[in-house]
Amino acid sequence: MIKTFFSTKNLLVLFVSLFILAAAGCSSDNSQSGTEGEKAAEEKKSVTMIFSFKSPNMDPHTGFTPIRAGVTETLLKLDKNSSIEGWLAEHWSTEDNVTWEFAIRNGITFHDGTKLDAARVKASIERSIAVNESLAGSLKIKSMEAEGQTLIITTIEPYPALPSELVNPYTSIVNTEGEKEMGAEAFRNAPVGTGPFQVKKFTSNQEVQVSKYDGYWAGEPKIDEAIIKFNEDANVRALALQSKEADIVYNLPAEGIEVIEKDEHLKVESVPGLRSHFILYNQQSANVSDVKVREALNLLLDRKSIADDIMLGHAEPANGPFNSNLPFGLDDKVQELNVEKAKSLLSEAGYTENADGKMEKGRKPLKLELITYKARPELPLIAQLLQSDAAKAGVDIEIKNVENADTYLAENTDWDLATYSNNTSPRGDGSYFLNTAFTETGALNVGKISIPQLNEVIKELNTTTDAEKRTELTKDAADIINKNVAHSYAVYPNIIVGINNRITNWQPTAEEYYILTHTLDVK
Repeated sequence: MIKTFFSTKNLLVLFVSLFILAAAGCSSDNSQSGTEGEKAAEEKKSVTMIFSFKSPNMDPHTGFTPIRAGVTETLLKLDKNSSIEGWLAEHWSTEDNVTWEFAIRNGITFHDGTKLDAARVKASIERSIAVNESLAGSLKIKSMEAEGQTLIITTIEPYPALPSELVNPYTSIVNTEGEKEMGAEAFRNAPVGTGPFQVKKFTSNQEVQVSKYDGYWAGEPKIDEAIIKFNEDANVRALALQSKEADIVYNLPAEGIEVIEKDEHLKVESVPGLRSHFILYNQQSANVSDVKVREALNLLLDRKSIADDIMLGHAEPANGPFNSNLPFGLDDKVQELNVEKAKSLLSEAGYTENADGKMEKGRKPLKLELITYKARPELPLIAQLLQSDAAKAGVDIEIKNVENADTYLAENTDWDLATYSNNTSPRGDGSYFLNTAFTETGALNVGKISIPQLNEVIKELNTTTDAEKRTELTKDAADIINKNVAHSYAVYPNIIVGINNRITNWQPTAEEYYILTHTLDVK
């Protein structure tokens, strides 16, 4: 019995010991595995960005987010000097500005592994025109033929501006077969492009998560993933940068720069851009259909104060649609604030000043509705400044903040004027802005501007090849726009971007198209 007892005890001890050792071994293995997992997670390169505009979907043919997020690419692009260069198209040629031949690069695949060829490009351009009717007018395509890696585009008339129009992010190339397989809604939220990053997860109007595409044709992306958040509140964006929740933040408020620059881990880039902030007039409104009224309002726009007091020096006062530093910019003197002359012009338009100092016609006060939006923090401030100076001339301006200015202005006709911002020469040429902002089919012509003399100049510009002649015509168009006060141009703003110093091999560019690139890296 004793022998049996000790044998059983020894076996029990041995069993317990083995169990403890096994448990310890498992614990050791788990610990090592966990450490490796944590190390792998730590080594994964990730970047967080914040854009100032919401994105309801990721359809590249109706929005710019896909190209900015590195998901899609266009046939042609702009280089750092705003000159056009090949991208998905290696080179292109034409003999008559009507028949264009584009050589599509070999060795490129979409995110689903499908080879990029001319037929896929043709199908993508056809889709872009189908879902974005403004492209039909800007591309002027009569027909397309695809054979292997060669795409031939025939335009409806001689059209030397076609290469510039193919830089447009709305012409991003996607594999349209993906739409058939995924369904329209799913495809609009995760388009199958050729860029260095592919959509991992998209949340409407909140954020998009992207991961690197290992098969990217121009070289393996340096980072593994990125989160791009959308937030229209400038203060929230600035705080996210200061708290290190975001690495790159676009459109910082000028008044918040000083605090950010005091942080040794952060920096601010203020880059002269190709954009103009301006007042857009609704020519459908009887209140501003008279050019004398628009001339008066133009004199009530204090451009110097906007540049100095609102933009804190991160802008230049504007004298027309195009920056005067550009070859086709005007040499005109910047219009100064002049309340008395504005009142005189209103009198010429039939308004009289009543006992309360208000301008009225037929006992009806001149009261205007001004639309603005906060995605660009300076625009509501410009609206308030104009409101204040207009009051000195007896004009009441009621400011209305909207969430999506483009949609509101396009769907409503009862507004009078709006603060707006647009790249007026995003492709080193003024024709894009002139065609989209002033022609009948232009996507940006929400004010229904129609100036016969301007239309003729734009029409001639669209068929002119000679560079000097194009510059001359663009200046003529700008002069007509100013004389008719189709818009009131306020300032040429800098692009203000906050950057964490961990970001390397990256800087903001003037065209604002190519933001998340395959060369961007982190320390």
